[in-house]
Amino acid sequence: MTFDEDPGEAGFGLGDLLSQVQQMQEMLASAQAEASEQIVIGEAGDGAVKIGVSGGLEFRSVVIGQAVIDEGDAGLLEDLVLVALHDAMAKVGELNLSAMAHSGLDDLSGFDLGLGESGLTGLAGGDEDDDEAAGEEQDGGAAADEPGGPTG
Repeated sequence: MTFDEDPGEAGFGLGDLLSQVQQMQEMLASAQAEASEQIVIGEAGDGAVKIGVSGGLEFRSVVIGQAVIDEGDAGLLEDLVLVALHDAMAKVGELNLSAMAHSGLDDLSGFDLGLGESGLTGLAGGDEDDDEAAGEEQDGGAAADEPGGPTG
């Protein structure tokens, strides 16, 4: 039996499988193109910081409210920008999943899309656990000198 022969009622030929894979690739490309044309806005601080990003992960705009700038608190501004980035990336993930659902590709759970365990939201960047660990390391030195700390 060759790959193109029909193995019977229980299955299908390799040619059919390859045709289906090609169809899925075209549908996925179409869904990605649809999503990449759309812009989502990530927000933080009740709209004090807004970041616009396309479904194709191209950052398009950053808007920072004058009130945040006038406060002069660089740490606050940094935090707001980071929160807005995470919000934008979560919305991009939702946008891409929605585009896939509309194209009929919403159930690809058995396929490795190269996105890791976190899926599309993993594209947002660092892991929260890493951020917490970094904070603990910074606090670790101070805690050793405090009464009741590791050495006290």
